[in-house]
Amino acid sequence: MDKSNKVLIVDDSEINRSLLADMLSADYSLLEASNGLEAMVLINQYHSELSMVLLDIVMPEMDGFEVLASMNGAGLLERLPVIMISAETSSAYIDHAYELGAAEYISRPFDEQTVKRRVKNTITLYSKQKTLENLVTEQILEKEKSNLVMIEILSHIVEFRNGESGLHVLHIRIITEALLKQLAKRTNRYNLNAKQINLISNVSALHDIGKISIPEEILNKPGRLTPEEYEIIKTHSVIGAEMLENVPYYQDEELVRMARDICRWHHERYDGSGYPDGLKGDDIPISAQVVALADVYDALTSRRVYKPAYSHEEALRMIMDGECGAFSPLLLECLCSVKPYLERELHVRSAGGISKMELQDMTRSLIQSSNASNRTLALLEQERTKYQFFASMSKEIQFEYSGSSDVLTVSDWGAEQLGVSSVLVHPGRNKEIYKIFTREDFVDLRNRLSSAKPEDPIVTCTYRINVQGSPRWYKVIARPLWVMEETNELTGMIGKLIDIHEEHIELDRLKQIARYDSLTGLYNRAYACKAIEEALKESRAENKKFALLLLDVDYFKNANDQYGHQFGDRVLEEVAIKVRNSVRSNDICARIGGDEFLIFMEYKNNIELLVDRVYQAIGGRYENFVIAASMGVALAPENGMGYDLLFLHADKALYAAKKNGRSHYCFYDDSMQDLLSVLSRVDDVDSGAGRR
Repeated sequence: MDKSNKVLIVDDSEINRSLLADMLSADYSLLEASNGLEAMVLINQYHSELSMVLLDIVMPEMDGFEVLASMNGAGLLERLPVIMISAETSSAYIDHAYELGAAEYISRPFDEQTVKRRVKNTITLYSKQKTLENLVTEQILEKEKSNLVMIEILSHIVEFRNGESGLHVLHIRIITEALLKQLAKRTNRYNLNAKQINLISNVSALHDIGKISIPEEILNKPGRLTPEEYEIIKTHSVIGAEMLENVPYYQDEELVRMARDICRWHHERYDGSGYPDGLKGDDIPISAQVVALADVYDALTSRRVYKPAYSHEEALRMIMDGECGAFSPLLLECLCSVKPYLERELHVRSAGGISKMELQDMTRSLIQSSNASNRTLALLEQERTKYQFFASMSKEIQFEYSGSSDVLTVSDWGAEQLGVSSVLVHPGRNKEIYKIFTREDFVDLRNRLSSAKPEDPIVTCTYRINVQGSPRWYKVIARPLWVMEETNELTGMIGKLIDIHEEHIELDRLKQIARYDSLTGLYNRAYACKAIEEALKESRAENKKFALLLLDVDYFKNANDQYGHQFGDRVLEEVAIKVRNSVRSNDICARIGGDEFLIFMEYKNNIELLVDRVYQAIGGRYENFVIAASMGVALAPENGMGYDLLFLHADKALYAAKKNGRSHYCFYDDSMQDLLSVLSRVDDVDSGAGRR
């Protein structure tokens, strides 16, 4: 037996693993796991190299049935056989093992010859099955390749006569495929599966084969066609369909029927204005509808002998405005959705390159089909090694989630930082997760990832995470993984956590500086203005009432002159406390300069009583200084619905209060209109700290 076959032995009993290893080590390379959790890690890491798994049932962490179910869910059992090994001999255990996909069941105590024979026979059977599947796959791929080559040759002959770039055929296929995939996401009306999408995309290359019968001088005419020439051009759709109808064989083949429909009807329009048959709506086969839109889009964005290339934006505008005929509204929505993809892919393909998405799809396809060569797997392993190396060097907490096994793997350095295991089974129910995240934040992150779409897959959010008992701010950057980028079949997630605690704290500090007065802790003038404007704007449709109170500490200059500026600062701090305590928590309080303060509050009834209560609360004494204030009040909407106008009117009312002897308050009325100009005001002589 070739020892290149690798067998994984999974049993929580070391003596059982040792006995099995003694039986098999001469013929196989062996790996061992002491529980189901370790087994899943090794299976995920080496599944392409493993030939067999010998799996115990009763184990800690994760039992054998759970491992088997996870492998079954991931589709691994189709190419990786599992023989259950257990002392349990009841039919319930054995039947359940077979139901979950086990290939064989061996009971303890082990008989060496039985174990060797069943392992050898099972590996041989699966190996032959895999060889046969690969052979069939190669034949199918070779047949598809031959079909595509013939289609390519025929379509390029037409393109050559037409004087157009051979890229037109490639572009039509790309656009058609993108539109069909988007259409399949949006509706089940057309029963578009992967096979149908692939078939329509391939035969789209034949849409213009009828042009082979059109005179070259008409096909390649640089100027506008005459009505007679246009009628001749229009015959290519019927001619192409007749060419396929007259093929002596394979008339029942779906490829021929599909190509015939596309050839005949790819110039029909949704409103019935097309040719040759004037079909309308969904009387036009969906294959022809999609190719028609793809043909128009590529014609607009490509250079022709009779026109320059339009930009993708201009092409989309012309199509949406109906300048190129009518198309299905649903197809137009699909075109808008895939436009960024087309703009990128058509550029890449035209340059002869291969896109990142293609590379991902091919790699994923190779791995899933088990057709990857050893060289390819070695290169992928090399990339994985690079990834692990850079992950360890970056000092970022990186994670990967496998949906099939419901296992979350955290980078070793990250697990050490967080104080959790590097492998978390069933993370949604695992208590270790909630040592890191609050339950609310974890649900929020999970919902964001579940809602992500292939066209916008990156999720970025910020959470407060417990790192070994200490809360710190982290940015989470993650993305889901799908079977194919165009589907919603989620297979897992990858991401990283970046420590932004210091930056977050510094940002909060800067926000505090930008928002609050450093002496009193009240809002500053700029932020108060913004908050008041927003409150007024939001309330316009709700008929709410507000009051803006502007107050000035009387004789504040005396406090500075008699006791010094530090004493004056403490007086202002005391006034700020009184202001804050006199209003509700959702009212806006601000120090707007020197000894001036502002209060903005919503009210419903009896504003006079409310203002008087605030005014009385502000008065009092700080050590030897008597605190008193003059106050002006403006009301919204009576005196204005904008901050500037309300402030001006409150300022005039304040000046009226000071002019009439200080230490009282005034409501604004029209008699105060000329007290101050909009551009200046008379500063009171007792404002020793300076006004605004």
